[in-house]
Amino acid sequence: MGVSEDAERIVREFCDAFGKHDAEALRPFFTDDVVYHNIPMDPAVGIDATIAFIVGFFAMSEGMVIETTHLAVRDNVVLTERIDTFTMGEKEAALPVMGTFEIRDGKISAWRDYFDLAQITTMLSGDG
Repeated sequence: MGVSEDAERIVREFCDAFGKHDAEALRPFFTDDVVYHNIPMDPAVGIDATIAFIVGFFAMSEGMVIETTHLAVRDNVVLTERIDTFTMGEKEAALPVMGTFEIRDGKISAWRDYFDLAQITTMLSGDG
């Protein structure tokens, strides 16, 4: 399997694992020095900070499913266009997201997600 195919497989498996709603289940996907950056918020630097951020994110909803609508890969970089759907009580909220993943030694070393911060703020406040 080539670098590009391996990188794509890792990212697809990672996105599928979000359905477990268990941040610790995601730990094996990351390098120890991973940088997770939700643009425009401050980045989480290191695996423990990244897992802590995901724990907080999961605490805001009962479930989250990632649907990858488009994916492009070149060497060790994977670009995803996704719909991240959160379940909060009786309500589901879908958030369009563009994500960039960099893979090193079979793990995610950088992850950047781009989305409309106002849209997620509205979702979490229950107004949207």
